[in-house]
Amino acid sequence: MFTRPTVLRLALLLGASLPAAGWAAYKQAPELDAQVKAGNLPAVEQRLPAKPEVIKPITRNGQYGGVLRSALRGNADYHAILRLVGNQGLTRWSMDFNSVQPNVAESWTVNADASEYVFKLRQGMRWSDGTPFTADDILFSVNDIAGHKGFLANPPEVLAVGGKLADVTKIDDYTVRFRFAGSYVSFPETLATPLGQYPVLWQKKYCSQFHPKYNPKVSDLIAQTNTRDWGTLMRVRCGDVEVPTRWGNSEKPTLDPWVIDQPYSGNATQVVLRRNPYFWQVDTAGQQLPYIDRLQLAVISEVETILLATINGQLDFQHRHIFPIQNRPVLAENMKKGNYALMQLQSLNANSAGLYLNQSTPNEKLRKLIRNKDFRIALSVGLDRQEINEIVYMGQGVPWQTGPFKESKWYNEKLGTQYLKYDLKQANEILDRLGLTKRDANGYRTYPDGGRVVITAIVAIQLAQQVEVLEITRKQWEKIGIELVIRAAERSLTFDRANANDYDLNVDVAPGGLDATMNPRPYLTFHPEARQSVMWTRWYLSDGKQGEEPSTSMKKRLDLYKQWRAAKTSAEADTLFREILSIAADEFEVLGVVRPPRDNAIRRANLTNVYESMPAGWTWPTPGPSLPQQWFYAK
Repeated sequence: MFTRPTVLRLALLLGASLPAAGWAAYKQAPELDAQVKAGNLPAVEQRLPAKPEVIKPITRNGQYGGVLRSALRGNADYHAILRLVGNQGLTRWSMDFNSVQPNVAESWTVNADASEYVFKLRQGMRWSDGTPFTADDILFSVNDIAGHKGFLANPPEVLAVGGKLADVTKIDDYTVRFRFAGSYVSFPETLATPLGQYPVLWQKKYCSQFHPKYNPKVSDLIAQTNTRDWGTLMRVRCGDVEVPTRWGNSEKPTLDPWVIDQPYSGNATQVVLRRNPYFWQVDTAGQQLPYIDRLQLAVISEVETILLATINGQLDFQHRHIFPIQNRPVLAENMKKGNYALMQLQSLNANSAGLYLNQSTPNEKLRKLIRNKDFRIALSVGLDRQEINEIVYMGQGVPWQTGPFKESKWYNEKLGTQYLKYDLKQANEILDRLGLTKRDANGYRTYPDGGRVVITAIVAIQLAQQVEVLEITRKQWEKIGIELVIRAAERSLTFDRANANDYDLNVDVAPGGLDATMNPRPYLTFHPEARQSVMWTRWYLSDGKQGEEPSTSMKKRLDLYKQWRAAKTSAEADTLFREILSIAADEFEVLGVVRPPRDNAIRRANLTNVYESMPAGWTWPTPGPSLPQQWFYAK
């Protein structure tokens, strides 16, 4: 018969929860001892769930203390905070990105046709203010906020099938059922992405005061805060998945390992987050996570200053804004001086610089050209990708279009490799055949009825690599008589221009190298940032009530995408998605330039339990799924 200690060790090795109180003593950060002793905070065992999740360390269990320093780029870099602390969905990705596992939810079951999921929550789990986290919070988040037309005009796609919001019901305080209008085999994976956080984002007790259903005097609050309506007020006070105000209110309870202490605002010079004393994970020794006391995130306006702070040893973890390949020599040279280790992370993106030609540009004459596949082919073969790779990516990238990589189950050779060869003669012959034979005094091609053929590109100015790609592209396209005008601006202004459909080309990463189904923006206009046509996206998201009707090909892909989401089996889903990729390859709407080299990242030399080979991307929101709450400073 096993002894108690032996049973405990076996349970922990198998990833089970710690036994009930009495079998093992939980431990807390020393900085919380005084609060417990003074009666301002319950004892640690009263703050944890009945069965907290036990995190097996990457290297070893850690010790408490310290401040993690990182940097944000200006006042529109809120995703950097989310990536560190805010991806606490019902599920989470495994660290190798091959599967999902329970997270906020203790477990789940699914019916035969994947149309119904039942999630079991962690009994006794609490928000950061000590309020119990229960099924009522999930119902409030989904039914009263995310699914309410006063907050979002349409149900979030992550919570809907066929445009119909999931029917979310409470079985008991710790059990919730999601019933969809059809099959949804990818739901657990979707919940692990940043956009899958809706069910756990809003605490009912706190956020209901901003909702007219629960507060008849909410109009008074709207007037006091000078907001437009209760939906706007809710975003200001309780945030949303992808807005800066999510990190702007230190009063709002969360489930994150650290909570806002010094908020993120338009004039903030730093953001500080302190440990959540009610966080729901422990290590295999019963120590409540997180180990690190605080996150101190400097708000720095210039990318160059972030790099300087890195090499001067002022940051303890940094990936964002130092990842470009050009920084590798200086980062490697200053490792000893800066007391950090240099990491190289595998990008999920199919391309470092996707050229999203706007199929709905307001420039009518250019729009006709962009919608002509031959014009797109001419632009592609008019690109010398080898030159771009050598200059911008130090020869470490690979010329590539936007298809998934060979390592991916979704590899499509045509989508990745077509029209890569640099061929000025072919490009000029195609443009001549399109009737663009006349040139002005500067050698640029003109339309048959007059006027220079000009493509205006928008780009976020802090994305230095992409700006440089455009500068080289501009010179290369001069050789085929096409003028490229570059409008580089702050990220927020670039987003505004894109959302206003004020562009002909948008350069951005092309996701899908390893996460094609999770982020198929280069192949489908289903997402607000699917820049090959914001207007097509609006048509899709509004069920045809807004925007512009897409091409026949795109409508077919969007229909296949709906079928993919409603597939009853993985085999059926895989067949549908491969058809989407095949059609996208035939259409060739988005041009790729170079497959990304490995990203740079640094960690403080003694920062331990950091997953060295983590993916780098958005759907696996680096470094969140690697659980920074288990990072610690070795002594």
